[in-house]
Amino acid sequence: MTLEFCLNRKVVASTLVASVLATGIGAAPASEMTPLREEEHINNSLIAAGIGEMIRRNCGSISPRWFVVYRKTKALEKYALNLGYSEAEIEAFLEDENERDRVRKAVNDYLVANGVRKGEEATYCALGRKEIAARTLTGQLLWSR
Repeated sequence: MTLEFCLNRKVVASTLVASVLATGIGAAPASEMTPLREEEHINNSLIAAGIGEMIRRNCGSISPRWFVVYRKTKALEKYALNLGYSEAEIEAFLEDENERDRVRKAVNDYLVANGVRKGEEATYCALGRKEIAARTLTGQLLWSR
């Protein structure tokens, strides 16, 4: 799964830990809603998924937990809809190139800050094992062979 795949509507939550789904939240009027780019849980989930994707693509001993990815994707969709965002708003946000670039930059910044060096598989694997052990958003989406 590529970062682009993670950021499209079908795998929105690949990144999305739906640890706490807000139940019973009614849709807020559009004027009161936080723009999607500022919704913390959604953005943190997309970044976590992007980090996981980069680890998976660059470390041969780490793979995605596809069932978890699917389940969290569906939960994130439900979370966004419960907040009052429409499917069209969600899709437009996920397809926006400026938003994708913003998420890619956040992913890259995180990787660099955590010792990952491009082309050095061992650094991706080390971060992946650390994320898995800590049960972070990213770590929940991965497993190590």
